[in-house]
Amino acid sequence: MLFARGRDDRVETHEDKARTVEARVDGRPLTVRLIGIDTPESVAPDQPVQCFALRASAYTTGRLEGARVRLQFDLERIDPFGRTLAYVWLGDELFNDTLVREGYAFVTTYPPNVRYVDRFRAAQRKARSADRGVWNRCVHEGACDPAYPDGCIPPPPPDLDCSDIDQRRFTVLPPDPHNFDGDRNGVGCESS
Repeated sequence: MLFARGRDDRVETHEDKARTVEARVDGRPLTVRLIGIDTPESVAPDQPVQCFALRASAYTTGRLEGARVRLQFDLERIDPFGRTLAYVWLGDELFNDTLVREGYAFVTTYPPNVRYVDRFRAAQRKARSADRGVWNRCVHEGACDPAYPDGCIPPPPPDLDCSDIDQRRFTVLPPDPHNFDGDRNGVGCESS
């Protein structure tokens, strides 16, 4: 684990992203992508700001700006964009989990970085059933197919393939309208 611990070692957040933070470790800047989650997009070129994106960013800024955190790594430490992949601990609180539990983020897994995926999925089910955050304001009746309870995958049409979605290794219930569970073991999109 790395610690943002010194006087100059703290988190700086960007108002436009809730899933990426800038930390200073040993006085050096480090761009950190929070593992296992995704938030509504607010900075995609040529796309409108997604529902709840600004609230998610403001929440992250309010909680992490200037805070001292611990960074915990999984199997991969760097993503294809050069960002450090980490779980962010704020004291005893796993902040990645907090974002999901409070409805500011969705669970998004990229194996092999799946250490807390079951914890995140449980938090998402609770947020969804309690209509917290994005589940109350952005996800409307019929927007999520009930065959995929671990996330919000829309029903067809159009028909989707695993390459069309971010989720991996998620629960699939019959009738599986997108055929994500080819081997019928109850787990969708098992391979990368």
